[in-house]
Amino acid sequence: MKKIDLHFDKKHIWHPYSSMLYPTKCYPVISAKGMYLTLEYNKKILDGMSSWWAAIHGYNNKRLNDALKNQIDQMSHVMFGGITHIPAIKLCKKLLNITNFNFECVFLADSGSIAIEVSMKMAIQYWKALGIKKKYFLTIKKGYHGDTFFAMSISDPNNSFHNLYNHNIIHNNLFAESPKINFFEKWNKKDVYSFFTLIQKYHTEIIAIILEPIVQGVGGMHFYHPQYLKEVKELSQVYDIPLIIDEIATGFGRTGKLFAYEHANIIPDILCIGKALTGGMMTLSATLTTKKIAEVISNGKEKCLMHGPTFMGNPLACAVAIESISILQEHHWKKQVSFIEKKLTYYFSCLKEHKRVLDVRVLGAICVIECKKKINIEKIQKFFVHHGVWIRPFKNLIYVVPAYIIKDLEIKKLADAITIALDYKKFFQ
Repeated sequence: MKKIDLHFDKKHIWHPYSSMLYPTKCYPVISAKGMYLTLEYNKKILDGMSSWWAAIHGYNNKRLNDALKNQIDQMSHVMFGGITHIPAIKLCKKLLNITNFNFECVFLADSGSIAIEVSMKMAIQYWKALGIKKKYFLTIKKGYHGDTFFAMSISDPNNSFHNLYNHNIIHNNLFAESPKINFFEKWNKKDVYSFFTLIQKYHTEIIAIILEPIVQGVGGMHFYHPQYLKEVKELSQVYDIPLIIDEIATGFGRTGKLFAYEHANIIPDILCIGKALTGGMMTLSATLTTKKIAEVISNGKEKCLMHGPTFMGNPLACAVAIESISILQEHHWKKQVSFIEKKLTYYFSCLKEHKRVLDVRVLGAICVIECKKKINIEKIQKFFVHHGVWIRPFKNLIYVVPAYIIKDLEIKKLADAITIALDYKKFFQ
Protein backbone atom coordinates (compact mmCIF):
# COMPACT_ATOMS: atom_id res chain seq x y z
CA MET A 1 0.00 0.00 0.00
CA LYS A 2 1.33 3.41 -0.99
CA LYS A 3 2.10 5.68 1.94
CA ILE A 4 -0.15 8.75 2.23
CA ASP A 5 1.77 12.01 1.83
CA LEU A 6 0.80 13.70 5.11
CA HIS A 7 3.59 16.25 4.71
CA PHE A 8 1.98 17.58 1.52
CA ASP A 9 -1.43 17.57 3.20
CA LYS A 10 -0.15 19.55 6.16
CA LYS A 11 1.70 22.07 3.97
CA HIS A 12 -0.87 22.66 1.23
CA ILE A 13 -4.39 21.46 2.11
CA TRP A 14 -6.68 23.66 4.19
CA HIS A 15 -9.01 21.57 6.36
CA PRO A 16 -12.26 22.77 8.02
CA TYR A 17 -11.78 25.39 10.75
CA SER A 18 -8.02 24.87 10.65
CA SER A 19 -4.87 26.98 10.45
CA MET A 20 -2.27 26.63 7.71
CA LEU A 21 0.47 27.69 10.13
CA TYR A 22 -0.63 25.49 13.04
CA PRO A 23 -2.85 22.85 11.44
CA THR A 24 -4.75 20.33 13.50
CA LYS A 25 -3.39 16.81 13.13
CA CYS A 26 -5.13 14.82 10.39
CA TYR A 27 -5.52 11.04 10.38
CA PRO A 28 -5.27 9.29 6.98
CA VAL A 29 -8.32 7.15 6.17
CA ILE A 30 -7.84 4.55 3.42
CA SER A 31 -11.28 2.90 3.52
CA ALA A 32 -14.54 2.74 5.46
CA LYS A 33 -17.05 -0.04 6.06
CA GLY A 34 -20.09 -0.21 8.31
CA MET A 35 -19.25 1.60 11.55
CA TYR A 36 -15.48 1.64 11.00
CA LEU A 37 -12.84 3.83 9.40
CA THR A 38 -9.61 2.10 8.40
CA LEU A 39 -6.54 4.24 8.90
CA GLU A 40 -3.11 3.82 7.36
CA TYR A 41 -1.44 0.57 8.50
CA ASN A 42 -4.91 -1.03 8.77
CA LYS A 43 -5.82 0.40 12.16
CA LYS A 44 -9.63 0.37 12.47
CA ILE A 45 -11.47 2.99 14.49
CA LEU A 46 -15.15 3.09 15.41
CA ASP A 47 -16.81 6.22 14.01
CA GLY A 48 -19.06 7.96 16.54
CA MET A 49 -19.71 10.98 14.30
CA SER A 50 -21.26 9.44 11.13
CA SER A 51 -19.30 11.98 9.09
CA TRP A 52 -20.85 15.01 10.80
CA TRP A 53 -24.36 13.49 11.15
CA ALA A 54 -24.61 12.35 7.52
CA ALA A 55 -23.69 8.64 7.12
CA ILE A 56 -26.78 7.32 8.88
CA HIS A 57 -26.65 3.87 7.22
CA GLY A 58 -22.94 3.41 7.86
CA TYR A 59 -20.14 3.28 5.28
CA ASN A 60 -19.96 1.28 2.07
CA ASN A 61 -23.64 0.38 2.23
CA LYS A 62 -24.24 -1.96 -0.74
CA ARG A 63 -27.63 -0.52 -1.64
CA LEU A 64 -26.29 3.02 -1.72
CA ASN A 65 -23.20 1.93 -3.65
CA ASP A 66 -25.34 0.11 -6.21
CA ALA A 67 -27.59 3.16 -6.64
CA LEU A 68 -24.53 5.23 -7.58
CA LYS A 69 -23.07 2.55 -9.85
CA ASN A 70 -26.34 2.08 -11.71
CA GLN A 71 -26.83 5.81 -12.17
CA ILE A 72 -23.30 6.55 -13.36
CA ASP A 73 -23.83 4.23 -16.32
CA GLN A 74 -26.74 6.47 -17.39
CA MET A 75 -25.27 9.91 -16.65
CA SER A 76 -23.32 11.40 -13.77
CA HIS A 77 -24.42 14.98 -14.34
CA VAL A 78 -26.41 17.19 -16.65
CA MET A 79 -27.32 20.85 -16.24
CA PHE A 80 -30.72 21.39 -14.62
CA GLY A 81 -31.51 24.57 -16.51
CA GLY A 82 -34.05 23.65 -19.19
CA ILE A 83 -33.45 19.91 -18.57
CA THR A 84 -34.96 17.44 -16.13
CA HIS A 85 -34.39 13.75 -15.39
CA ILE A 86 -35.90 10.75 -13.65
CA PRO A 87 -33.74 10.79 -10.46
CA ALA A 88 -34.70 14.40 -9.70
CA ILE A 89 -38.40 13.74 -10.32
CA LYS A 90 -38.42 10.55 -8.23
CA LEU A 91 -36.51 12.21 -5.40
CA CYS A 92 -38.82 15.23 -5.24
CA LYS A 93 -41.86 12.93 -5.21
CA LYS A 94 -40.35 11.08 -2.25
CA LEU A 95 -39.52 14.30 -0.40
CA LEU A 96 -43.05 15.61 -0.76
CA ASN A 97 -44.38 12.23 0.33
CA ILE A 98 -42.32 11.95 3.53
CA THR A 99 -42.60 15.56 4.71
CA ASN A 100 -46.12 17.00 4.61
CA PHE A 101 -48.91 17.72 2.18
CA ASN A 102 -48.34 21.41 2.92
CA PHE A 103 -45.17 21.34 0.78
CA GLU A 104 -45.60 21.24 -2.98
CA CYS A 105 -42.43 22.77 -4.45
CA VAL A 106 -38.81 21.59 -4.12
CA PHE A 107 -35.57 23.41 -4.94
CA LEU A 108 -32.55 21.09 -5.14
CA ALA A 109 -29.10 22.50 -4.32
CA ASP A 110 -25.70 21.19 -3.34
CA SER A 111 -25.12 21.89 0.37
CA GLY A 112 -26.90 22.73 3.60
CA SER A 113 -25.67 26.32 3.64
CA ILE A 114 -27.04 26.85 0.13
CA ALA A 115 -30.41 25.42 1.16
CA ILE A 116 -30.50 28.13 3.85
CA GLU A 117 -29.49 30.81 1.33
CA VAL A 118 -32.27 29.64 -0.99
CA SER A 119 -34.86 29.67 1.81
CA MET A 120 -33.91 33.25 2.70
CA LYS A 121 -34.07 34.30 -0.94
CA MET A 122 -37.51 32.73 -1.18
CA ALA A 123 -38.72 34.77 1.79
CA ILE A 124 -37.20 38.01 0.45
CA GLN A 125 -38.66 37.53 -3.03
CA TYR A 126 -42.03 36.60 -1.54
CA TRP A 127 -42.42 39.99 0.14
CA LYS A 128 -40.87 41.85 -2.77
CA ALA A 129 -43.39 40.28 -5.14
CA LEU A 130 -46.15 41.50 -2.84
CA GLY A 131 -44.69 45.00 -2.93
CA ILE A 132 -43.92 45.03 0.80
CA LYS A 133 -40.55 46.23 2.14
CA LYS A 134 -39.06 44.29 5.05
CA LYS A 135 -35.47 44.06 6.29
CA TYR A 136 -34.93 41.58 9.17
CA PHE A 137 -34.89 37.85 9.77
CA LEU A 138 -35.86 36.81 13.29
CA THR A 139 -34.10 33.91 14.97
CA ILE A 140 -32.68 32.92 18.37
CA LYS A 141 -29.25 33.26 19.91
CA LYS A 142 -26.80 30.33 19.91
CA GLY A 143 -28.01 29.28 16.46
CA TYR A 144 -25.96 28.03 13.54
CA HIS A 145 -27.14 27.76 9.94
CA GLY A 146 -23.99 27.43 7.85
CA ASP A 147 -20.85 29.25 6.73
CA THR A 148 -22.00 31.19 3.66
CA PHE A 149 -22.61 34.91 4.15
CA PHE A 150 -26.40 35.04 4.33
CA ALA A 151 -26.44 31.94 6.54
CA MET A 152 -23.87 33.57 8.84
CA SER A 153 -26.16 36.57 9.28
CA ILE A 154 -28.71 34.41 11.11
CA SER A 155 -26.14 32.47 13.14
CA ASP A 156 -25.42 33.86 16.59
CA PRO A 157 -23.33 37.03 16.03
CA ASN A 158 -21.41 36.69 19.30
CA ASN A 159 -21.22 33.00 20.11
CA SER A 160 -20.75 31.32 16.73
CA PHE A 161 -17.72 30.88 14.46
CA HIS A 162 -18.61 34.05 12.60
CA ASN A 163 -18.17 36.99 14.96
CA LEU A 164 -14.98 38.08 13.16
CA TYR A 165 -17.11 39.00 10.13
CA ASN A 166 -19.65 41.09 12.03
CA HIS A 167 -18.14 44.56 11.65
CA ASN A 168 -20.62 46.13 9.21
CA ILE A 169 -20.08 43.26 6.75
CA ILE A 170 -22.85 40.83 7.68
CA HIS A 171 -26.45 42.02 7.51
CA ASN A 172 -27.91 42.72 10.95
CA ASN A 173 -30.87 40.58 12.01
CA LEU A 174 -32.98 40.09 15.14
CA PHE A 175 -31.94 37.58 17.82
CA ALA A 176 -34.22 36.53 20.64
CA GLU A 177 -32.78 34.90 23.74
CA SER A 178 -32.26 31.19 23.18
CA PRO A 179 -34.69 28.79 24.90
CA LYS A 180 -33.72 27.86 28.45
CA ILE A 181 -36.19 25.06 29.20
CA ASN A 182 -34.90 21.74 27.97
CA PHE A 183 -36.73 19.03 26.09
CA PHE A 184 -37.78 17.04 29.16
CA GLU A 185 -38.52 19.84 31.64
CA LYS A 186 -41.91 21.29 32.51
CA TRP A 187 -42.89 24.05 30.08
CA ASN A 188 -43.07 27.67 31.19
CA LYS A 189 -44.43 30.26 28.76
CA LYS A 190 -41.89 32.80 30.05
CA ASP A 191 -39.30 30.99 27.91
CA VAL A 192 -40.76 32.50 24.73
CA TYR A 193 -41.13 36.04 26.15
CA SER A 194 -37.99 37.44 24.47
CA PHE A 195 -39.12 36.08 21.12
CA PHE A 196 -42.64 37.42 21.62
CA THR A 197 -41.29 40.88 22.49
CA LEU A 198 -39.21 41.09 19.31
CA ILE A 199 -41.90 39.83 16.97
CA GLN A 200 -44.45 42.18 18.52
CA LYS A 201 -42.14 45.17 18.10
CA TYR A 202 -40.75 44.43 14.62
CA HIS A 203 -43.38 42.25 12.92
CA THR A 204 -43.94 44.71 10.09
CA GLU A 205 -40.21 44.54 9.26
CA ILE A 206 -39.60 40.79 9.67
CA ILE A 207 -39.03 38.86 6.43
CA ALA A 208 -39.15 35.41 8.03
CA ILE A 209 -38.46 33.46 11.20
CA ILE A 210 -35.76 30.79 11.02
CA LEU A 211 -34.91 28.15 13.64
CA GLU A 212 -33.07 24.90 14.16
CA PRO A 213 -35.85 22.65 15.48
CA ILE A 214 -35.40 21.22 19.01
CA VAL A 215 -31.59 20.84 18.77
CA GLN A 216 -29.28 23.86 18.67
CA GLY A 217 -26.22 22.21 17.12
CA VAL A 218 -23.10 24.35 17.24
CA GLY A 219 -24.78 26.58 19.82
CA GLY A 220 -24.11 24.15 22.67
CA MET A 221 -26.11 21.09 21.53
CA HIS A 222 -29.04 22.24 23.68
CA PHE A 223 -32.30 20.30 23.32
CA TYR A 224 -35.11 22.79 23.85
CA HIS A 225 -38.76 22.19 24.68
CA PRO A 226 -41.10 21.34 21.77
CA GLN A 227 -43.66 23.81 23.10
CA TYR A 228 -41.23 26.63 22.30
CA LEU A 229 -41.39 25.66 18.64
CA LYS A 230 -45.17 25.40 18.85
CA GLU A 231 -45.42 28.90 20.33
CA VAL A 232 -43.16 30.30 17.61
CA LYS A 233 -45.32 28.71 14.92
CA GLU A 234 -48.44 30.27 16.46
CA LEU A 235 -46.78 33.69 16.53
CA SER A 236 -45.72 33.32 12.90
CA GLN A 237 -49.34 32.67 11.99
CA VAL A 238 -50.70 35.55 14.08
CA TYR A 239 -48.32 38.02 12.41
CA ASP A 240 -48.37 36.33 8.98
CA ILE A 241 -44.61 35.77 8.86
CA PRO A 242 -43.17 32.71 7.06
CA LEU A 243 -41.46 30.14 9.30
CA ILE A 244 -38.27 28.51 7.96
CA ILE A 245 -37.14 25.32 9.70
CA ASP A 246 -33.51 24.22 9.33
CA GLU A 247 -33.55 20.39 9.50
CA ILE A 248 -30.14 19.96 7.89
CA ALA A 249 -28.61 18.29 10.96
CA THR A 250 -31.75 16.93 12.61
CA GLY A 251 -33.64 15.52 9.61
CA PHE A 252 -34.09 11.85 8.67
CA GLY A 253 -34.63 10.36 12.12
CA ARG A 254 -31.77 11.72 14.18
CA THR A 255 -33.96 12.99 17.07
CA GLY A 256 -36.38 10.06 17.12
CA LYS A 257 -38.82 11.69 14.69
CA LEU A 258 -38.26 11.65 10.95
CA PHE A 259 -38.05 15.44 11.19
CA ALA A 260 -37.49 17.24 14.48
CA TYR A 261 -40.33 19.74 13.91
CA GLU A 262 -42.70 16.76 14.32
CA HIS A 263 -41.96 16.82 18.07
CA ALA A 264 -43.99 20.05 18.19
CA ASN A 265 -46.63 18.85 15.72
CA ILE A 266 -46.18 21.90 13.51
CA ILE A 267 -45.69 22.52 9.80
CA PRO A 268 -43.20 25.17 8.63
CA ASP A 269 -43.67 27.29 5.53
CA ILE A 270 -40.19 26.54 4.22
CA LEU A 271 -38.08 23.48 5.09
CA CYS A 272 -34.32 23.02 4.58
CA ILE A 273 -32.78 19.53 4.50
CA GLY A 274 -29.31 18.16 3.71
CA LYS A 275 -26.55 16.09 5.38
CA ALA A 276 -28.26 12.67 5.78
CA LEU A 277 -30.38 13.25 2.66
CA THR A 278 -28.01 11.04 0.65
CA GLY A 279 -26.95 8.82 3.54
CA GLY A 280 -23.64 10.69 3.61
CA MET A 281 -22.68 9.55 0.11
CA MET A 282 -22.90 12.79 -1.89
CA THR A 283 -23.44 16.47 -1.22
CA LEU A 284 -27.08 17.44 -1.80
CA SER A 285 -29.69 19.64 -0.17
CA ALA A 286 -33.29 20.58 -0.75
CA THR A 287 -35.48 23.54 0.16
CA LEU A 288 -39.19 22.75 0.23
CA THR A 289 -41.99 25.30 0.30
CA THR A 290 -45.70 25.82 -0.22
CA LYS A 291 -47.49 26.44 -3.48
CA LYS A 292 -48.62 29.80 -2.09
CA ILE A 293 -45.06 31.09 -1.58
CA ALA A 294 -43.88 29.66 -4.91
CA GLU A 295 -46.75 31.24 -6.83
CA VAL A 296 -46.30 34.66 -5.22
CA ILE A 297 -42.59 34.61 -6.15
CA SER A 298 -43.42 33.46 -9.67
CA ASN A 299 -45.91 36.30 -10.11
CA GLY A 300 -43.33 38.90 -9.04
CA LYS A 301 -41.33 41.19 -11.29
CA GLU A 302 -38.53 38.62 -11.80
CA LYS A 303 -41.04 35.79 -12.55
CA CYS A 304 -38.61 33.26 -11.10
CA LEU A 305 -36.50 32.39 -8.04
CA MET A 306 -33.11 33.98 -8.62
CA HIS A 307 -30.85 31.04 -7.83
CA GLY A 308 -29.35 28.18 -9.85
CA PRO A 309 -26.28 26.18 -8.73
CA THR A 310 -24.25 24.48 -11.45
CA PHE A 311 -24.68 21.06 -9.85
CA MET A 312 -28.33 21.58 -8.95
CA GLY A 313 -30.30 18.32 -9.19
CA ASN A 314 -27.15 16.24 -9.76
CA PRO A 315 -28.40 12.82 -10.98
CA LEU A 316 -25.88 10.81 -8.94
CA ALA A 317 -26.80 12.61 -5.73
CA CYS A 318 -30.51 12.32 -6.47
CA ALA A 319 -30.22 8.59 -7.21
CA VAL A 320 -28.45 7.78 -3.97
CA ALA A 321 -30.82 10.04 -1.99
CA ILE A 322 -33.77 8.06 -3.39
CA GLU A 323 -32.21 4.82 -2.15
CA SER A 324 -31.33 6.29 1.25
CA ILE A 325 -34.92 7.42 1.75
CA SER A 326 -36.16 4.00 0.56
CA ILE A 327 -34.09 2.39 3.32
CA LEU A 328 -35.67 4.75 5.85
CA GLN A 329 -39.16 4.04 4.51
CA GLU A 330 -38.71 0.39 5.48
CA HIS A 331 -39.08 1.75 9.05
CA HIS A 332 -36.10 0.01 10.64
CA TRP A 333 -34.72 3.43 11.61
CA LYS A 334 -37.39 3.89 14.29
CA LYS A 335 -36.30 0.75 16.13
CA GLN A 336 -32.64 1.55 15.52
CA VAL A 337 -32.85 5.11 16.89
CA SER A 338 -34.98 4.00 19.86
CA PHE A 339 -32.39 1.30 20.64
CA ILE A 340 -29.53 3.80 20.35
CA GLU A 341 -31.32 6.28 22.63
CA LYS A 342 -31.81 3.62 25.33
CA LYS A 343 -28.20 2.44 25.13
CA LEU A 344 -26.77 5.97 25.10
CA THR A 345 -28.83 6.74 28.20
CA TYR A 346 -27.71 3.51 29.87
CA TYR A 347 -23.99 3.92 29.20
CA PHE A 348 -23.61 7.70 29.53
CA SER A 349 -26.04 8.82 32.28
CA CYS A 350 -23.58 7.90 35.04
CA LEU A 351 -21.17 10.54 33.69
CA LYS A 352 -23.43 13.26 35.11
CA GLU A 353 -21.69 12.69 38.43
CA HIS A 354 -18.19 13.06 36.99
CA LYS A 355 -16.23 15.99 38.41
CA ARG A 356 -15.47 17.41 34.94
CA VAL A 357 -19.01 17.07 33.59
CA LEU A 358 -21.68 19.76 33.72
CA ASP A 359 -24.46 17.80 32.02
CA VAL A 360 -25.25 14.74 29.92
CA ARG A 361 -28.06 14.93 27.36
CA VAL A 362 -29.55 12.23 25.15
CA LEU A 363 -32.21 12.59 22.47
CA GLY A 364 -32.71 9.99 19.76
CA ALA A 365 -29.32 9.10 18.30
CA ILE A 366 -27.58 12.12 19.87
CA CYS A 367 -25.58 12.12 23.10
CA VAL A 368 -23.90 15.24 24.48
CA ILE A 369 -21.44 15.41 27.37
CA GLU A 370 -21.11 19.05 28.37
CA CYS A 371 -17.86 19.58 30.25
CA LYS A 372 -17.08 22.31 32.77
CA LYS A 373 -13.97 23.43 30.90
CA LYS A 374 -12.95 23.87 27.28
CA ILE A 375 -11.44 20.75 25.69
CA ASN A 376 -8.01 20.49 24.06
CA ILE A 377 -9.32 19.00 20.83
CA GLU A 378 -6.04 17.80 19.35
CA LYS A 379 -4.87 16.05 22.52
CA ILE A 380 -8.16 14.30 23.20
CA GLN A 381 -8.54 13.38 19.52
CA LYS A 382 -5.19 11.57 19.62
CA PHE A 383 -6.31 9.75 22.76
CA PHE A 384 -9.58 8.65 21.15
CA VAL A 385 -7.83 7.34 18.04
CA HIS A 386 -5.39 5.41 20.24
CA HIS A 387 -8.42 3.84 21.96
CA GLY A 388 -9.99 2.88 18.63
CA VAL A 389 -12.76 5.47 18.32
CA TRP A 390 -13.40 8.55 16.21
CA ILE A 391 -15.02 11.33 18.26
CA ARG A 392 -14.48 14.99 17.44
CA PRO A 393 -15.44 17.35 20.29
CA PHE A 394 -15.83 21.12 19.99
CA LYS A 395 -15.55 23.87 22.61
CA ASN A 396 -16.49 22.15 25.88
CA LEU A 397 -18.67 19.44 24.32
CA ILE A 398 -17.97 15.78 23.65
CA TYR A 399 -20.80 14.41 21.56
CA VAL A 400 -21.64 11.32 19.54
CA VAL A 401 -24.07 11.02 16.63
CA PRO A 402 -23.47 7.48 15.36
CA ALA A 403 -24.86 5.73 12.30
CA TYR A 404 -28.14 3.94 12.95
CA ILE A 405 -26.53 0.52 12.41
CA ILE A 406 -24.39 0.80 15.58
CA LYS A 407 -24.52 -2.16 17.99
CA ASP A 408 -24.67 -2.34 21.78
CA LEU A 409 -20.98 -3.12 22.37
CA GLU A 410 -19.95 -0.39 19.93
CA ILE A 411 -21.92 2.20 21.93
CA LYS A 412 -20.22 0.85 25.06
CA LYS A 413 -16.84 1.24 23.37
CA LEU A 414 -17.57 4.93 22.71
CA ALA A 415 -18.73 5.40 26.30
CA ASP A 416 -15.67 3.64 27.73
CA ALA A 417 -13.27 5.82 25.72
CA ILE A 418 -15.02 9.02 26.80
CA THR A 419 -15.19 7.90 30.43
CA ILE A 420 -11.44 7.25 30.52
CA ALA A 421 -10.68 10.54 28.74
CA LEU A 422 -12.63 12.51 31.34
CA ASP A 423 -10.21 11.32 34.01
CA TYR A 424 -7.27 13.13 32.35
CA LYS A 425 -6.84 16.72 33.46
CA LYS A 426 -4.51 17.46 30.52
CA PHE A 427 -7.42 17.30 28.04
CA PHE A 428 -9.23 20.22 29.70
CA GLN A 429 -8.09 23.83 29.61
